[in-house]
Amino acid sequence: MSTPITAILLAGSRPTPDPLAVAAGVAIKPLAPVAGQPMINHPARALLAQPAVGQVIILTQSSAPFAADPATAWLTTHPQVRFEQSGAGIASSLLALLERGDVPFPILLTTADHVLLDSAMLDQFTQEAAGADIAVAMVERRILLARYPGSRRTWLKFRDGWWSGANIFWFGSDRARSIIALWQEVEQDRKKGWKIVSAFGPVALIGTLLRLLTLRGGIARIGRRFGLTARLVAMEKAEACIDADKPDDVVLIERIVAARG
Repeated sequence: MSTPITAILLAGSRPTPDPLAVAAGVAIKPLAPVAGQPMINHPARALLAQPAVGQVIILTQSSAPFAADPATAWLTTHPQVRFEQSGAGIASSLLALLERGDVPFPILLTTADHVLLDSAMLDQFTQEAAGADIAVAMVERRILLARYPGSRRTWLKFRDGWWSGANIFWFGSDRARSIIALWQEVEQDRKKGWKIVSAFGPVALIGTLLRLLTLRGGIARIGRRFGLTARLVAMEKAEACIDADKPDDVVLIERIVAARG
């Protein structure tokens, strides 16, 4: 890929205390230790090791906690990393960044709790998302359960299977702003949910409700509704949908990291 990718790493805190942060005695969840180091270090290093990534933007309320922790202070001085202050919501923060004009497309967005993110996942995702205006990574249930039958995820049912999000998103061009703006509306007023979903069009709406669409077809159809090329990236690695959200997740992740050596 000739144009460097801008990676955005979401590392903010929620209004309510996070159980993992509280248990670890740290200020924010991204600093909670997983496999011997703050969880954010894992995806940050994976992104920085990816040749296609030009810069990593860490979106958070403040860089101070990261600078104060000796294990993450390196992030505040790394030449390819910069911190940006997040706003009230993810979508509004993204739009504010884009308005400034110094965040070039394409953009890959992921989260600080994506501890198992690795080069194979990033290679697959960037290769399959290339050329799309928006893309989303998902894992089909059979892929996960074949490797980790005891893992519990939230699943969405479509005609082509049950799917779980992998917390990797692609915004390939400025045309993606329309979807981000729609996302912002949902963030600002969740009561508008059905009104927002109806904007996708009656076929997509009814198809989703009745589980008549494949996920891939539904995403492509919604993209066309907005004049975009929208794409599903069906991740090959089961680990792509395992994030550090609960204590049980951390136990599984640490077992996987130990097995990787």
